[in-house]
Amino acid sequence: MRQTPLDATALWADLQAVREHAPLVHSITNLVVMNFNANALLAVGASPVMAHAEEEVCDMVGIAQALVLNIGTLEPAWIRAMALALQAAREKGIPVVLDPVGAGATPYRNAALCGLLETGAPTVVRGNASEIMSVAGLAAVTRGVDSAASTHEAADAAQALARKLGAVVCVSGADDLVVDASGRRATLSNGHPWMTRVTGVGCSASALVGAFAAVQPDAWRATLAAMACLGVVGEMAVERTQAQGGGVGRLQIELLDGLHLLDRDSFVTRLRMVVHGHE
Repeated sequence: MRQTPLDATALWADLQAVREHAPLVHSITNLVVMNFNANALLAVGASPVMAHAEEEVCDMVGIAQALVLNIGTLEPAWIRAMALALQAAREKGIPVVLDPVGAGATPYRNAALCGLLETGAPTVVRGNASEIMSVAGLAAVTRGVDSAASTHEAADAAQALARKLGAVVCVSGADDLVVDASGRRATLSNGHPWMTRVTGVGCSASALVGAFAAVQPDAWRATLAAMACLGVVGEMAVERTQAQGGGVGRLQIELLDGLHLLDRDSFVTRLRMVVHGHE
């Protein structure tokens, strides 16, 4: 059977599927970004639920179509809840997105990540270059949750991690790199540096990946579609903000409006994507 070419039109169809099916995305995410992540999911057309109590996470996974785990603000009960939810999601067969926020920053954070990966491999790992390099076991200097490395520098680590976990790995940065265990690779070049000045944008990218993976069974394509959507929206949001003489406070609103109102022509004409095929 002939496959649909992976181009902007194909990725737009995935956004349409999110809007049509409104998948329930269960997020165990960090306190700093919880509100913005929920609003980003709502804006794109998905349904968010933010539940982290150990007593209910397995039941919540039972009604969700995707699980997103974000380790930004850790404490023991949340780590246990993430492990329980991860195990339940794997048993149910729904996609799991792991955002290793601040990986490499502290031994406690690294131990939490190791524990989660021992519980089960996620479907997608999305982080900045330093985080991905750290998760892959390579030496990387992590400055808080910001990246001290470039996407290009993390390419080999991303591919090695994808093969080790049998997962999709996305490295976010000035360019976004998305690879999978079979060696498929693609680069996205939309977005704007201002997006790094609004807390929660990267974490919202992971939440969006969960929404797209819920409706698109090819996790590599789903990850590309989610990151492409956010990149184009971010680019347009900065343009609108600057045209109004605004700054990053206004940008938060423009990002949510952009996710809600993105149209096909803007997405297709603006998307800058290079599909490299297999390594």
